[in-house]
Amino acid sequence: MSWLLLGAIVPSLVVSAAAAAAIRRLAPHVGLVDRPGHRKVHTTPTPLGGGLAIWLGMVLPFAAGHLMLANATETAPGVFVLPGGWTLPPLVAKHVGGLQQQAPRLWFLLACATALVALGLIDDRRGLDWRLRLATQALVAAVLVSWWEGWRLSLFLPSVWLTGLLSVIWIVGLVNSFNMLDNMDGLSAGVAAIAAAMLAAVLLTTPSPITHQPQLFVSGFLLVLAGSLLGFLWHNRPPAKLFMGDAGSYFLGFCLATATSMATFTGGDLPPHTILAPLCILAVPLYDTVTVVWIRLRQRRSPFEGDKSHFSHRLVEMGMTKGQAVLTIYLTTATCGLGGLLLHQVDEGGAWIVVLLVVCVLTLIAILETTGRKRQRDE
Repeated sequence: MSWLLLGAIVPSLVVSAAAAAAIRRLAPHVGLVDRPGHRKVHTTPTPLGGGLAIWLGMVLPFAAGHLMLANATETAPGVFVLPGGWTLPPLVAKHVGGLQQQAPRLWFLLACATALVALGLIDDRRGLDWRLRLATQALVAAVLVSWWEGWRLSLFLPSVWLTGLLSVIWIVGLVNSFNMLDNMDGLSAGVAAIAAAMLAAVLLTTPSPITHQPQLFVSGFLLVLAGSLLGFLWHNRPPAKLFMGDAGSYFLGFCLATATSMATFTGGDLPPHTILAPLCILAVPLYDTVTVVWIRLRQRRSPFEGDKSHFSHRLVEMGMTKGQAVLTIYLTTATCGLGGLLLHQVDEGGAWIVVLLVVCVLTLIAILETTGRKRQRDE
């Protein structure tokens, strides 16, 4: 298992950190700069394009791994040798056939994700109408879901078109949730890294009902994503020297959404309530999106109009510093995610307790927010 962790996280972390350093210098020369504004919390112009570093942190390690597998020679049963005499680790050698079989799915997924990175870069550079952004996101999600049935959510529904529609909504919803969450230094990338690591932990401890083995393909994908985000966070930590931009938030939201769609959270010996694990782990981004949309609609404004009504902004209004607000959201994400880690180990009664725990945590946050804002208004 240590080989999986090191092999997935370290290369993507190194590539992402190095790419981010280069992008910091190049971004201003191509007009990728986020300038301060009335709905921004930063006070100095900051380079955009960190999403490209996250993307490279995913694509380059996978490309290198694919080339290694393509050039590996089986010299004995279960023993694969690379050019130069290097031998594949036993964990990798054991799953060479499965990795080669999954390669087309992986590259198709990354191709769809790359289309959203391109959309985000155009939006970062020129600004796009929200209708065009949503339509493109939905189109990419629909292409992905319709291409392979394995990318549809498992919802115990007999209707293929309904599960396909809900899968598209899930993908587009998470893409925009992480886009909305990207409003303070280190926030969206940090929450995504925590979520990716926890989802990977669930899949490594939850055997597939078909193979009865840990779900290495999806968990490995998520660990590579976590490593890439950690490399980017070195440059995005407060005070941020680089922003991920829409390109990055679209990419990581898409990757997390499709990973949860590909993963098997129920079936066979697994209880049905384990399907709630992604909702627990991703509860905070979803909470931020729902509350922001509600606040904007209540004020009779467009839900797509940017402002400072996000979860993090509301915590700052209560008196926290930006760093404290980000840390609070990290801890809230981890608390809700820890409940998701337990779902496959408890019975139905225990699952209700886990869900109620998550609801109580978010309700407590909402009460504190409401009380803090009311006191500020009274003062």
